[in-house]
Amino acid sequence: MKKYVPQLFMALVFFPCLFAQTYAQSKKHSFALGDSAFLLDGSPFQMISGEIHYPRVPREAWRARMKMAKAMGLNTIGTYVFWNVHEPQKGVYDFTGNNDIKAFVQIAQEEGLWVILRPSPYVCAEWEFGGYPYWLQNEKGLVVRSKEAQYLQEYKNYITAIGKQLAPLQVNHGGNILMVQVENEYGSYGSDKEYLDINRKMFIEAGFDGLLYTCDPKPDIAKGHLPGLMPAINGVDDPATVKQFVRQNNNGKGPFYVAEWYPAWFDWWGTQHHTVPAAQYTGRLDTALAAGISINMYMFHGGTTRGFMNGANFNDRNPYEPQVSSYDYDAPLDEAGNATDKFMQFRAVIQKHLPAGTTLPAVPPAKPSIAVAPVTLTQAASIFSVLPKAVASATPLTFEALHQAYGFVLYRTVVQGGRTGLLQVKDVRDYALVFVNGQRVGILDRRLYQDSLALQLPEGKVTLDILVENLGRVNFGPYLLKNNKGITSQVLFAGQPLTGWQQYSLPFNTINNIPFAPAATVTGTAPVLRKGSFNLPQVADTYLDMGTWGKGVVWVNGHNLGRYWGIGPQQTIYVPAEWLKKTNNQVVVFELVNTSQTTVAGLPKPILGVLK
Repeated sequence: MKKYVPQLFMALVFFPCLFAQTYAQSKKHSFALGDSAFLLDGSPFQMISGEIHYPRVPREAWRARMKMAKAMGLNTIGTYVFWNVHEPQKGVYDFTGNNDIKAFVQIAQEEGLWVILRPSPYVCAEWEFGGYPYWLQNEKGLVVRSKEAQYLQEYKNYITAIGKQLAPLQVNHGGNILMVQVENEYGSYGSDKEYLDINRKMFIEAGFDGLLYTCDPKPDIAKGHLPGLMPAINGVDDPATVKQFVRQNNNGKGPFYVAEWYPAWFDWWGTQHHTVPAAQYTGRLDTALAAGISINMYMFHGGTTRGFMNGANFNDRNPYEPQVSSYDYDAPLDEAGNATDKFMQFRAVIQKHLPAGTTLPAVPPAKPSIAVAPVTLTQAASIFSVLPKAVASATPLTFEALHQAYGFVLYRTVVQGGRTGLLQVKDVRDYALVFVNGQRVGILDRRLYQDSLALQLPEGKVTLDILVENLGRVNFGPYLLKNNKGITSQVLFAGQPLTGWQQYSLPFNTINNIPFAPAATVTGTAPVLRKGSFNLPQVADTYLDMGTWGKGVVWVNGHNLGRYWGIGPQQTIYVPAEWLKKTNNQVVVFELVNTSQTTVAGLPKPILGVLK
């Protein structure tokens, strides 16, 4: 390995970091692997990258987040590409609005940032089904992350569509995409090198003809690395360890790239909010950068997992753990896009390594945020009043069998009353409310291994309703292959199977056609949709305080902002200023449990760390 004079080496490495915006990114560049460093147009280049996921940030705010990245000293942005966002139904692609990944990359180029692209069909990312579209489970025999023929064909269709959008934006074609990741931490899942090579070939056929790489945690790097591609390492930043493991898997050479450098961690419902002081990382960041190691902070800015797109963890040792809506991650840039103390401390470390006399752009000021006075939700609709046409079946149908991706399904049957017995809902996924003649009689929660409750049925014919919520498909581990939702087995009462089911799909893809009525006319324990409106003295960020509610979903001006759940730790829902206006803001809350609640207010700061 060549030895550079330290001062010269640091200048060569960090000069592009600061002045990437002055590089003529409109012309073709070369990006290659040297023995110890990346080579951009033949000169050593150190990536100081931060992960931002375009679906987790309002499109209107992409550019502002990138300006914050530049202000911290980043020269590169990393992002996954999410299959289930772009192909929500088989053969139906969406690259519009917040899903316009091409525009996201182009805005980065306009802001003088390079991009590391991670379009693996599997992303993990605390994202629903790890990024896989739900409908893959409807293809009998399909096995994700394998050489199974149906999977490879669907994968090929997807990566071809992604290539049409993004392959022309690679650095060797005049764009700003430096590298493209093949698969994602595959060594934590399998070790089939032939499968990995099929991945590589598919990427090339899709037009990704630049630099390809793999990434894995240290224990799995040998299993997940494909010879011939650059091996990146995740979760390690000690220079000696990074260099040792990369060299072991790359013919004794570099360059050295930590593809996921974690400044903190994510949250799931019912557990403490995760925070890590910046001081625990500044020294490690300093050491890694001084050693010439390239890094990608996961996350630089997490944002929010809106809608129903959160994932979950589950294995045979731990309970089902659905992740919260906030993806704040205790990252350098907070959920709303403001610089944190961690941001400022990391910025100081990065600036320390810049050539003498150079400075970073000024840090943009924090966005204004406001409190919103309590809003009374004056209209309401019981869930039983908005049911669509039913699908009938002898036994319960899963979400997948109903061709429904996310949201809720109401299961209904009629049973003979005048009996006492145990209701068992086998393998309910994931959260269920049970009603007898329209009155709630119990709750089942997969997290708590709850699948049964004792019932005393009244005389006569009894309507039994079970409203089931998909709380997020597992995004990591062997249960990727066992991710059906709803009632996934049989329902028993007093030991006997119940048949004759009606299924009502409630995906809540839109709330525009809900027949609301005056709130006073809607009573009882059935889940309820409540609607109200509010005006603002100024348009600014706010955080809806859901601490007095129970469990549900919030929309503002038609945007599904995500789930809330009183158990915490997240107690607020972030409402970005970009989706607000001064007058006639519409808020809709779907409340499952605390159905008498009728007001909601906004706070100027989030509450992310309160358990109940």
